[in-house]
Amino acid sequence: MKIAMLARNPNLYSHRRLVEAAEARGHVLDVLNTLRCNVQIASHRPTVTYNGETLTGYDAVIPRIGASITHYGLAILRQFEMSGVWPLNESVAIGRSRDKLRSMQILAKHGLGLPLTAFAHDPKQTEEIVKAVKGPPVVIKLLEGTQGIGVVLAETEASAKSVIEAFRGANVNILVQEFIKEAGGTDIRALVIGGKVVAAMKRTGAPDDFRSNLHRGGSAELVRITPEERSTAVRAAKRMGLNVCGVDMLRSNHGPVIMEVNSSPGLEGIEAASGKDIAGMIIDFIAANARAGKTKTKGKG
Repeated sequence: MKIAMLARNPNLYSHRRLVEAAEARGHVLDVLNTLRCNVQIASHRPTVTYNGETLTGYDAVIPRIGASITHYGLAILRQFEMSGVWPLNESVAIGRSRDKLRSMQILAKHGLGLPLTAFAHDPKQTEEIVKAVKGPPVVIKLLEGTQGIGVVLAETEASAKSVIEAFRGANVNILVQEFIKEAGGTDIRALVIGGKVVAAMKRTGAPDDFRSNLHRGGSAELVRITPEERSTAVRAAKRMGLNVCGVDMLRSNHGPVIMEVNSSPGLEGIEAASGKDIAGMIIDFIAANARAGKTKTKGKG
């Protein structure tokens, strides 16, 4: 197979592992800098050019689009889809996952466990919002934050108001969520490929940090998840429309609650914790499923 991977940094662990896994199986995997791809729009001839040359002959595309270039990256991915190239994750599904509010609305609609969440525009409604999520304390998140950036724990109503006012003053949208104290600064990352949880790890935050992201100095270890946690992760991936994703959950007193569905999960932590060839599983899934024009949404919706 000939596979394209949209990624700005070919030296990242996840990207190197995907290249290694593809080449070990006899496939060709080209890493394309997303920002160097250009769209050419003409009736019945959707094309993508790279460094001035038209890209042709690809059987599949792996989108590893950074959060900071989501809008541009999805435009490039849509063009691949409209050209009939099979995407590992579709543009519509990635767009859903990158918008925290939209993803929460979708998951809630289908009855999946979530922390109490509130969304409002007016900082004057802080008291009402905090009460709605049974706080303080409350967790305040940027709608488009990633890797723990833009996530704040406000322990009093006064601090919540201050943070909300600061974010809204910068004209950014936020969510306010209940703080799951019993999680103890840990969460579960379940990696789903093709509707199955293939590995899971428990992530623990750095000392004095309630966030468990590995990029923030957290640690990871293998964990055995419950049948309910496994079912929650699989259902979340299905409802978001993602073939491959990391589902982040907290263990609350009333069962697993989903914090995020990550459409471009890192592989280093999960491979180290599980000892499994996750990159190889992803490439095998592509080889088994990639078919020209076989996308559910075809870039629409």
